[in-house]
Amino acid sequence: MNNSVTNTARLLGAGLRALLVLTLVTGVIYPLAVTGIAQGLFAGKANGSEIKADGKVVGSSLIGQSYDLPLKKGQETPASDLKWFQGRPANGLGTNSVNTRYKLILSGATNLAADSKVLIKQVEDAKAAVVKDNSVNGYTVKPSDVPADAVTSSGSGLDPDISPQYAAIQVHRIAARNGLPVAQVRKLVDEQTRGRTLGFIGEPRVNVLELNIALKNLLAKN
Repeated sequence: MNNSVTNTARLLGAGLRALLVLTLVTGVIYPLAVTGIAQGLFAGKANGSEIKADGKVVGSSLIGQSYDLPLKKGQETPASDLKWFQGRPANGLGTNSVNTRYKLILSGATNLAADSKVLIKQVEDAKAAVVKDNSVNGYTVKPSDVPADAVTSSGSGLDPDISPQYAAIQVHRIAARNGLPVAQVRKLVDEQTRGRTLGFIGEPRVNVLELNIALKNLLAKN
């Protein structure tokens, strides 16, 4: 009986010591080590790839934002603020009370089939809006000029980037709305265009938030 109690106590003690050691290693030492390495070598990515403007964090390079006018009385969907470059549609985010355009708890695609009448209507409406919004005096956007990313949302609905083609057809509208030379705005887009990762992964892209920050800085100088 005494031996049984002694053995049980010994096993409980060994288990408790193992629990404490593992808790210390996996719950304290390992997280601190990983956090320290991440902060030392990849501070920007570890902190959420934050983008700052005027000394303040204004977003992340990984998550898109909307650039809309204030919601007017009677409006359900705010109008785009056309003095700024616009990103991709975010139809996949839904419109319920907790998950709206770029203000969300969830992310995801529309899950609509390619032959879905709803999707086709969304694309047609988006294309018509892109053509209308970006056609200004002396420059007309043709439906064939509109790239796919201008009328479809990404898989997550949060894509922060647009194609150089979509940025290019917005140049004249941005110049007209802000009183800037077209060549100056086009140069801005060229400067913000990134090539393929490692030269072969993905496609050339333009981060919309970074582009609009550069536009804001350009306007401040003029």
